[in-house]
Amino acid sequence: MSVRILDAMGREGFEELVALYDRRSRLRGLLAVHDTSLGAAFGGIRRRAYASENQALLDALRLARAMTHKCVLADLPAGGAKLVVMDRDDLDREGAYRHIGRFVERQGGRYCTGPDLGSGDEELAWVAAETRFATDPGPAGPGELADATAGGVFAGIRAALEHQDGEADWPRRTVVVQGLGAVGSRLARRLVAVGARVVASDQLEARARELAREIGIEVVEAGAECAVRADVFSPNAVGGVLHDVTLARLGARIVAGGANNVLATTAHGDRLHEQGVLFVPDILISSGAIIRGVLFQLRGVREPVVDIEARIHRRTAEILAQARDDARPPARVALREAQRGLVRRRANREPAAAPLP
Repeated sequence: MSVRILDAMGREGFEELVALYDRRSRLRGLLAVHDTSLGAAFGGIRRRAYASENQALLDALRLARAMTHKCVLADLPAGGAKLVVMDRDDLDREGAYRHIGRFVERQGGRYCTGPDLGSGDEELAWVAAETRFATDPGPAGPGELADATAGGVFAGIRAALEHQDGEADWPRRTVVVQGLGAVGSRLARRLVAVGARVVASDQLEARARELAREIGIEVVEAGAECAVRADVFSPNAVGGVLHDVTLARLGARIVAGGANNVLATTAHGDRLHEQGVLFVPDILISSGAIIRGVLFQLRGVREPVVDIEARIHRRTAEILAQARDDARPPARVALREAQRGLVRRRANREPAAAPLP
């Protein structure tokens, strides 16, 4: 780990970084805790085949910080964290996730976890068997989190179309959905249901073709989706998809997706703004799962998706209007508001965050 990364953690106000290692399951992971000013830090378990430990670390830090920003913008009494697992061929998945569950339980409620890329119902069931502080994918849990995330993205797209055109007018819209996993497939279904034309791609071509046959979407080769002429480009797989190459090819006038950290850098959000493309910050519209998860953990409430959508639509409309009034990129305005809110939280911080009951 470089000193520069440690310095950056200090500047960004991270609270803790923990390395997880288990000899039996061959688990190698990292937990980054960004903020517990108002209560527990929430963040799912991401499992990927990272090229290096440094790449995994940077992913954990960026995702944990983004989770805090989501909580602040959604006015949730919680902060952000992220646990990343370095996937490998010889990983004992069940053993690794049960080890993580026992680790989470030892935190006593300071960190609560849930699903993320590579960690679905099966993995979360192993974690939840070992701790009270994980999303239970069964009937005792908060309900399907992907529904909440997809609903939030749908609401964000609607807010963006209304901001640009005055109305959604779905039958006249073309939306490109990149990634047809748990969130992207649900979003595609919602868009088709309201009459939008959906063009989609997925790294698993068979999955894309199957969904196309089922609901009538159009499919393009993975990697070609950015260039499709459309009203909206919606990335719902991995982050960092908007960079120098993809920005030069982008065929949409709005970008709004559920992937975390869609922009490779904040400067790419500035570039979109200069190109006249409206970027809807992912820290606004991909917060459906954390809204549902936090409210369930804290209050035992299964927030209806329709209420989550209304909440995200309202906040997105506010940020887009503020960005227009300030003549600034929406990503900069959302980040500014999140940072201001975090400063206020930390200024009023209690001596220690109480664990969840």
